[in-house]
Amino acid sequence: MKRIVLIGYGRMGQMIHECLTGDPQLEFAGIAGCEGYQDFLEFPGEVDAAIDFSWAGGLEGTLKGAIAKNCALVLGTTGYTEADRQKIAEASARIPIVQSANYSIGVAVLKKALAVAAGQLLGDFDCEIIETHHNQKADAPSGTALALRDAIDPEKKRESVYGRCGMTGKRGSEIGIHAVRGGTVPGTHEVHFFGQDEELEFTHRAQSRKIFAVGAIRAAKAILGKKPGLYTFEQLLFGEDDCER
Repeated sequence: MKRIVLIGYGRMGQMIHECLTGDPQLEFAGIAGCEGYQDFLEFPGEVDAAIDFSWAGGLEGTLKGAIAKNCALVLGTTGYTEADRQKIAEASARIPIVQSANYSIGVAVLKKALAVAAGQLLGDFDCEIIETHHNQKADAPSGTALALRDAIDPEKKRESVYGRCGMTGKRGSEIGIHAVRGGTVPGTHEVHFFGQDEELEFTHRAQSRKIFAVGAIRAAKAILGKKPGLYTFEQLLFGEDDCER
């Protein structure tokens, strides 16, 4: 069995732990990397993969621990800066890493569908993204909303506008991104394409955080044994082109 360490033990960490219980292929080795838990660098024994859903500020310790233990890494934390993403890319030269803002299989399929739709519509249709999350979410817009934007406009030819207020004037070719916060919503993402006399809407609703835990575990299984590199969830899920390096 492959030994899996969780970095952090918040709501997602607890859900992943629950889903790991009884898995015939994976062994839950323990929790590391956050205040009150074993430091990842000092975690005892061999580790085959680490799953990190903690916080962006702990990235450096997570990367150092994974490199020291030569283990695969599944990153599900959001809120990374450009400097953070550069550190992830550099670490992926030494270990296999999969990094995604959303490990839902449904969202992975949605991203593929949006890429097709945008290729046909974006020149003549306006596009708006609306994301809704619980009132405890720290970052906005969500990492998933940004990932959906990238699926729609991978070359970032269009400006992203985060909400609108005041005399904004006539709408241009931008992609609008809007964040709504309230209650206990696990996550809802809507993408609207507005054309002349017609509208196409894509919606994904997460009913439980369990879908993200199941996807992260699936990513961990898929990345075990991979060569060093930076992988997307879609590459592992759909067997697409190899990693980015």
